This record gives sequence, structure tokens and C-alpha cells, in this order.
Amino acid sequence: MTAASSANSDTSYKRVMLKISGEALMGDQGFGLNPPTVERIAAEVQRVHDLGIEICMVIGGGNIFRGLQGSAQGMERTTADYMGMLATVMNALAMQSALEALDIHTRVVSAIPMDQVCEPYIRRRAVRHLEKKRVVIFAAGTGNPYFTTDTAATLRASEMSCQAIIKGTKVDGVYDKDPAKFDDAVRYDEISYDDVLQKNLKVMDASAIALARDNNLPILVFSLDEPGGFCTIMEGKGTYTKVGG
Repeated sequence: MTAASSANSDTSYKRVMLKISGEALMGDQGFGLNPPTVERIAAEVQRVHDLGIEICMVIGGGNIFRGLQGSAQGMERTTADYMGMLATVMNALAMQSALEALDIHTRVVSAIPMDQVCEPYIRRRAVRHLEKKRVVIFAAGTGNPYFTTDTAATLRASEMSCQAIIKGTKVDGVYDKDPAKFDDAVRYDEISYDDVLQKNLKVMDASAIALARDNNLPILVFSLDEPGGFCTIMEGKGTYTKVGG
């Protein structure tokens, strides 16, 4: 472990990818969307947007449907994964509505064409949206089954030339074991991609970590439940774990 990340006061980013799970939108509910929670996260994004930082987002779909669970219950895996992709579009539209209520211009860009509700993914068009200071939410994963939204976030972050992936979770960084179950869990301030893979730490899935490593794309893991946490990290402060190197 290295010195505390909060000491890195000179951190500066111009374009980042915010990756959150679908479950983050549930609030205290066991399923679906909790509007006050969606609005709170939108307000967090607004604070960073006001700093002049260009923001990409990928939101999972686990609060509505999770492909792996559907497959485990006997559903054909490809069909289950496509259903999960559609769930991410629903979450993206909900976040778009919340952001636009805050007067933030937002575009939902889907890897699966559905022109009536959002734009198809075209890389150059998405980059142009970012240059115009619009928040771009990438939906429907990569458009392919067998790939998670973690991998989709890393892929889009690489394509958009993001400087970091900001992973919002329920804890304030990466631990050697689940801190909710083990009182002696140790938090890393910084850890390499290879150590995450070798230790099988549940930061992102292995393909996402490998893709981030191959593109030298750092991943900052922080608590989405910490008020102002996203903005604080963008200012080079706060508590988080940096995965990289």
C-alpha cells in the first residue's frame, strides 16, 4: 500500500467515465428505481459537471434484470444477457431525465439501435457530445452477450480517451476481503492491475481489468454513498483506491 490517496491534491482530470451499478439506483428498495436516489446521484454528477469536467457514464442493469441470474435459472444465456442490456437502457433514460431536470444536457447512446428513445453508438458523434459539455450515458453494454457493463465501461472509456474510470461502490475503496463481513479487512490506497487479478479482488470483472491495464487506464474506486464523494475525488481529495500501474 502507498500513502493515502487523499494526499494527492494535484489530481486533475478533463474527461472521466463514471461506472455505477444498477443496484446503486435502488436506494433501500429491493428492486427497481428509487427516484430520490437517482436524483441524488444526478446531483453528484452535476457538481463535477460544474467543474468543467467532461463526463461519460455507464450504469448496470442489476436492479431490473441480471443476465447471469436469468441464465442460472435456466434461461438461455444470450437471451438473458440481451434482457440485461435492455435494463441498462431503462436506467440510462431515468438518469438522463434526472440530469436534464438539473439543466444538464445529456445524451443516451445505445449499443443496440433503438432510435425512438436514444441515439445509436457512433464514436465520433459521442466524442462531439462530450466536447459540447454534454453528459453521455452509454447504454446496452457492448451490444454483445457474455460481456458485462464493467467491460463496456472500460471499452467506452478507452474509445472516448477518458483519463480515468471512476467506479462508485458501496465501500470507500478496494479491500482484501469483504469489509461488511470481516472486521480485519484491509483497504488498499493503491494496487496494481496484476495484483487485482492475482488476488481475485472484486473490483471489476477480469476482462475489464485486463482491458484497463492494456490501455493504461486507472480505475478509482470510491463510495457512492459518501455525499460529494465524486466531486471530492475530481478535486484530488477524498478517500479512494487507485487501481493501476
